Amino acid sequence: MTQLPSFDLAGKVAVITGASRGIGAAIARCYAAMGAAVVLSSRKQEAVEEVAGSIRTNGGKALAAAAHTGDSCAIDALVQQAVGAFGGIDILVNNAATNPHFGPVLSAEESHWQKILDVNLVGYFRMAKSCSAQMIRRGGGRIINVASIAGKRPQPGMGVYCVSKAAVLMLTEVLAAELASDGIQVNAIAPGYVKTAFSRAVWQDAALNEAALRSIPQKRIAESGELTGIALYLASDASSFTTGGTFLVDGGQWVDAGLGM
Repeated sequence: MTQLPSFDLAGKVAVITGASRGIGAAIARCYAAMGAAVVLSSRKQEAVEEVAGSIRTNGGKALAAAAHTGDSCAIDALVQQAVGAFGGIDILVNNAATNPHFGPVLSAEESHWQKILDVNLVGYFRMAKSCSAQMIRRGGGRIINVASIAGKRPQPGMGVYCVSKAAVLMLTEVLAAELASDGIQVNAIAPGYVKTAFSRAVWQDAALNEAALRSIPQKRIAESGELTGIALYLASDASSFTTGGTFLVDGGQWVDAGLGM
């Protein structure tokens, strides 16, 4: 009889950035429900403490630890908090992101580029570097980078953000190749249109929302919880032979190729 894959995360420790709301919070709640101890990080302590508190109320193990992924010292402190509280790190979900510029790419200032790349790309590198050292001590681990369909196809008004997410996809592949011998698997999730605070400017604007839906065969916006299935797969033993991959969760937007079918 074929053994069924295990999605159990009991005994695992997961660090999730950008975990105060949206996709990050949904993944944190999912991992906790599957038995993991979760460390939730965001820039503001009170925001992640609210999510961590709700997890603990439901019987889960959670630690709220504010940290800015643009600050290497803050990241090292976050990692030490995680290790001190739960003994190590097995899973990293890089989810923190920013996009202070909306408009043609050539209208962006250098400061926009610096801010977006520092958080969306270099921040992922910083987290991976610090957490992977802890994973190696435990015999391996999982790094899951939340990218975007914007990293595979240009999105109107989001040029700098698109470039940063395209770089995340390559960072994922490079890390997967380099860390495989250490037992660390690295994969990316590329969401499409998800109803979060980050995308509010689109779904609250009737014209922009309609235009976005035309490119999605399923003709709807995803909820944050619809990203948790693939996030659980990539964090669990079920994905033991999966690394260097990018997993689209976009309602068919990529295959539609903008034809509006």
